[in-house]
Amino acid sequence: TQDSSWAMPNAALRLSPTTSTVWPRSAAASCGEPTSNVSSNAAAVANSDSRKLKCMDSVLRAAGLTKQVSSPEGILTILDDVSLNIGRGESVALVGPSGAGKTTLLAILAGLDQPTRGKVWLCGEELTAMDEDGRALLRARRVGFVFQSFHLIQSLTALENVMLPLELAGEPRAAVVARETLANVGLSARVGHYPKQLSGGEQQRVAIARAFVMRPEVLFADEPTGNLDSATGDRIGRLLFDLNAEAKTTLVLVTHERDLAARCDRTIRIDAGKVEADQAVA
Repeated sequence: TQDSSWAMPNAALRLSPTTSTVWPRSAAASCGEPTSNVSSNAAAVANSDSRKLKCMDSVLRAAGLTKQVSSPEGILTILDDVSLNIGRGESVALVGPSGAGKTTLLAILAGLDQPTRGKVWLCGEELTAMDEDGRALLRARRVGFVFQSFHLIQSLTALENVMLPLELAGEPRAAVVARETLANVGLSARVGHYPKQLSGGEQQRVAIARAFVMRPEVLFADEPTGNLDSATGDRIGRLLFDLNAEAKTTLVLVTHERDLAARCDRTIRIDAGKVEADQAVA
């Protein structure tokens, strides 16, 4: 395995020699780097971030979300007039049967997909009014992700995977911060290992470290224990909620696991694209 003391200074550049780093205004100023040209929407996000505007009590709000796609049988409605409001620091589980629209809703709330109709506000910024550059920059500043399939970059070590978002944000101490975060998830001895050299539980811990390393205000998790055995899934669930409580992050997760949903403050049940129930966990 690779010597864990070594790390490429710019893991992002290892992906492609044409990869360009978009420096935030504050990071660019501190590092003496020029900012790149971004869209007007992305620039607006950068300006709001540099003024250190804080999220309102309503961190995530959706109004009238509808998602429709074309199919051989005609128009398929995946989400149908979904509205919700999630407060700062809340943990919310999206539950319901397979195919109900949970993952599509999560993707739209995170700005990874666009609704056919409706609006989404994240930390006071209207996601649905932005272009892709603006949404990407807002995600980079405010959002973390944990996926069922880990989505680690196979050509990068555990350390480099966690360094990547830091480097893209222009963090000069990327390696130091990434090591500390991996230590927090119990992977100090695995920093130089590649994903294929790690167990499923270890890969998900790397993914969790990557999600938390930027101290996101909102963490989205899509079936974070879905590819793990029950014992490993339980450990990953505890780790996810422990880190979330420590960081005071708003957590929105999709899950079929009752135990995981029961740890949340609130559950929102989605069925056939509609909100069927929205209730606090007893």
